[in-house]
Amino acid sequence: MSLSLTNAIKALADTTRLRLMLLLMEEELTVAELQSILEMGQSRISSHLSLLKQAGLVASRRVGKNSFYGGALEEAGPDGRLLRDLLKKSESELPEAKKDAIAIQVVLRKRQDLAREYFNRLAGRFGRSHCPGRSWQALSNLLLDLVPPMVIADLGAGEGTLSQLLARTAKQVIAIDNSEKMVEFGAAVAKDNGFANLEYRHGDIQNPPIEPGTVDIAIFSQALHHAVSPTKALASAFQILKPGGRVLILDLLSHTFEQARDHYADLWLGFGEPELHDMLEKAGFDQVRVEVVSREKDPPHFATIFGRGSK
Repeated sequence: MSLSLTNAIKALADTTRLRLMLLLMEEELTVAELQSILEMGQSRISSHLSLLKQAGLVASRRVGKNSFYGGALEEAGPDGRLLRDLLKKSESELPEAKKDAIAIQVVLRKRQDLAREYFNRLAGRFGRSHCPGRSWQALSNLLLDLVPPMVIADLGAGEGTLSQLLARTAKQVIAIDNSEKMVEFGAAVAKDNGFANLEYRHGDIQNPPIEPGTVDIAIFSQALHHAVSPTKALASAFQILKPGGRVLILDLLSHTFEQARDHYADLWLGFGEPELHDMLEKAGFDQVRVEVVSREKDPPHFATIFGRGSK
């Protein structure tokens, strides 16, 4: 995509649009989240976003009923990258930048807290509740791709049903979850079952408490759509993998079942096949493959996609 620097500079001459641009360079956000950060009305923010989109500085994508806005400079070639660097340098000159940086972290924590509270309530009965995309047909595609013994990271493990299955043959399994109750419950079950090679750690899948370059396989099993930033989660998975290591993903195909946000604390309504493929490549993975592996017969007909990539 070509970028007109003249139009871009005109669009960024307004302080509010400059604040918006700095925020959206860091994270995809909805209008409602931007309202909370900037403490401005919807119509005002929407008007500024429209001008930034016209200038090619911002892109949007629809996820169910929500539209997420993000910076588009990375796709704008050398001029876009130059403008990005200049904007980052100008951030220190903007009086509101420090306040905005704090406010965006509050918004992202609210996203994360929603999922954590849901899974804390669910601990101990997770396996008996319906979870979209969780099926043995889907899990078999992931399990068949494993060759023991290996060091495996189960990212977003929940109670760790999958972790416990993997621990039967793996060298070591590290189960990561941001729900304290899930980690507590899973660790107790692992101890009761004598899994000395299975360790539960409380942490965020976007920054898992695992040393870089120490894992053979990183797994996201119906976890990526709970990540505040799926792209950051994949980038972190890339970092903890050894050279030649693989990431394996089971998640929901894009859907429009909005109730999933309330029923299951889903932050994202699944991912399209091209979308997940692109996310994996941008995280640094090669030999990427993404495909639909199962479809549920009953409404709302969730489908599961399997993605993989190598470091």
